[in-house]
Amino acid sequence: MRDNHPDHDDQPRSGGGRGPIAIAAVAGVLALTALGMVSCGDRNGVRFWQPAGAGAGNACPRPASLTGSEFNAQETGLRALRRAAFRGDFFAQLELGARYAAVRATDKNIEDPIESATWYALALSNDEGYAPINRVDRGGFGGWRPLSKYDDCRAWERHAAYQRLDRQLGQMTREEQEAVRDRVIYVLSTQDADGYRTLARLHDGLYGPFGEPEDNREAREAWGRPQGGNGRDRNRRGYYSATNLFQRNDVDAYLYNYLAVQTGDVGAYVLLKDFERSAPSRDQYQRFVETKARQWTPPFEFYPNSAPQSGVPFSDESRPRGDAYEYALGRMASELPFVHVGRALRYLGITDEVAARPEDLSKRQIETLEAMLGHPMEGRLSFLERVRAIQMAAINGSSEAQLVLAVMYAEGIGLPADYARAFKWFDEAARQGSPEAKFAMSSYFALGVSGVADQDKAQAVALRIDSALAGFGPSAGRLQAVLAQVSRSQQRR
Repeated sequence: MRDNHPDHDDQPRSGGGRGPIAIAAVAGVLALTALGMVSCGDRNGVRFWQPAGAGAGNACPRPASLTGSEFNAQETGLRALRRAAFRGDFFAQLELGARYAAVRATDKNIEDPIESATWYALALSNDEGYAPINRVDRGGFGGWRPLSKYDDCRAWERHAAYQRLDRQLGQMTREEQEAVRDRVIYVLSTQDADGYRTLARLHDGLYGPFGEPEDNREAREAWGRPQGGNGRDRNRRGYYSATNLFQRNDVDAYLYNYLAVQTGDVGAYVLLKDFERSAPSRDQYQRFVETKARQWTPPFEFYPNSAPQSGVPFSDESRPRGDAYEYALGRMASELPFVHVGRALRYLGITDEVAARPEDLSKRQIETLEAMLGHPMEGRLSFLERVRAIQMAAINGSSEAQLVLAVMYAEGIGLPADYARAFKWFDEAARQGSPEAKFAMSSYFALGVSGVADQDKAQAVALRIDSALAGFGPSAGRLQAVLAQVSRSQQRR
């Protein structure tokens, strides 16, 4: 007996072809879902329908806003951002670029295009901004590959930073552009081997404009070479001002790789050898670069301590790095008489009298120095702040502070020994007529310091005579001994 159900085999079926179609549709949906879930929700999936970077910036983690309606909240927020930015935080550098560009109306009082361009440039050179995170290359059909949302948002941030930096630099004079470049070099020079390696990439023609891989999407856009020929949302002309902030130069690229090696970093040595082999004739610069490296000093003694109209100074948030720095700072208490710090403070107008001991300073006077340096006003004079006081006085023209700073570098007190910097500050003090500095300079030229000052007996004698005529005792005594020796040799003839 047969049942009368309408779906029996002998009944006609109007949708007989739906089965294969449904299976194919389900398979397609599952494939797309799998692509989107490869990293447990941390992927954008296939991006062929989405303009590159559209809205991606909103997905990026950003530093918590510390800006309030009060001036103190703004200052506190900037210092926190600078601490993170000096330590290489990509998003803190971007945020500083935006703050000093006064993107928000509340930041109008701290607007500074040079400072903004500096931090945008540092963000672009930061490998935290372009190193792939959890990227999977699927290849296959159409060459589509899902990218991490984090990768995508960073790419969008760099795309926007290139645009803003190019616009800022394009409106600057050559001197202002040089100020941006010098500030970038200084900040990177405080980051030891990592910073020097970044500087090497900035000058190496085998990398992108800011040291990223040459095939990086934002690098190609900056050069005006969009990938795949689809440049509807790209600037085909490139960003001329941004890409020319650092000129490509094999000698400077070699120099910074060499300086990275001098920090004792093993990886830097491997990279230096790779650099020498990366292009013909690069290794021929070795001897010249070694001499140049011994003479190299960063563009600033510490970050430019200007006084913006906002009243919020640019704080130098670089910190002592490694045992050598800590040891040098520890020698301040026992080996540098505090009176030299006291004289620097008087020169800066912080005190009326020369303080002979730390106890002679009031809490208010210490806070005044801390405010000038852009440090938190804690009322306790740290060893680093003692060093900064002498540095600031030297920068502002105190020949006495310049002489003291030169000795500090020569002896490794407060700062690691650095003969190039010692020579620089002895020279600055000698130009202002310091007899002690002239005596020290005469010793440099008499002995010769490899790569810093070549041996020059005539220059040594000239400086020693100048020092003696100015009444410096050791120089006068040494000069008398030389003259006596000359007299005896003349008598023997």
